[in-house]
Amino acid sequence: MVDCVVKDWQGADAGTAVLDLKVANEDNAAHIVHRAIVRQMHNARQGTLSSKTRSEVRGGGRKPWRQKGTGRARAGSNRSPLWRGGGVIFGPKPRDFEVKMNRKERRLALRTAFQSRVDDMVVVQTFADQLSAPKTKEVLSAMERWGVEPDQKVLMITAEKNDVIYRSVRNVAKIKLILATNLNAYDIVLADRLVVTTAALEKIQEVYSAYGA
Repeated sequence: MVDCVVKDWQGADAGTAVLDLKVANEDNAAHIVHRAIVRQMHNARQGTLSSKTRSEVRGGGRKPWRQKGTGRARAGSNRSPLWRGGGVIFGPKPRDFEVKMNRKERRLALRTAFQSRVDDMVVVQTFADQLSAPKTKEVLSAMERWGVEPDQKVLMITAEKNDVIYRSVRNVAKIKLILATNLNAYDIVLADRLVVTTAALEKIQEVYSAYGA
């Protein structure tokens, strides 16, 4: 159980929030988070690379020259891998990169990764009502008030979709906005700072601490 200081839109302290998630033991925490990230990155691969072997390359049906008597090395096809324009010997073919991991392990890894970043986490009050229209400058100013440096990669987590917030941060390269229900280990580990709304924090504990998770 961890107590997090909640900040308001102006950057002042506005109370505390409790983060209480079931996490992995210290001995195997890094291992299970690493497995979850490897799985996520493998499963993101399309696996559509496809090269042609010597039998699939167009042409090459005729023997370039006769077997003996020319003084040249024997050749049966001008689509041999040794030739320019020939096939590829051990090139990539379409394949499935899927890595399996048990659901309970995935959930445990996600909770462990999230709670391990508590020192880099900024919990803020829901600020959708503070923006009457999409304003990138106002969001960046609020980030500074919350103690986030301009050059840090930020993962902003909200409880619900909000078009005003989305349009305010979509043009900032170092800010990634996701929903609490779309949380993933890779984004959590990649970010320098996490900005989480109080509603999102409650949602995360509600969704990922459920029985059987």
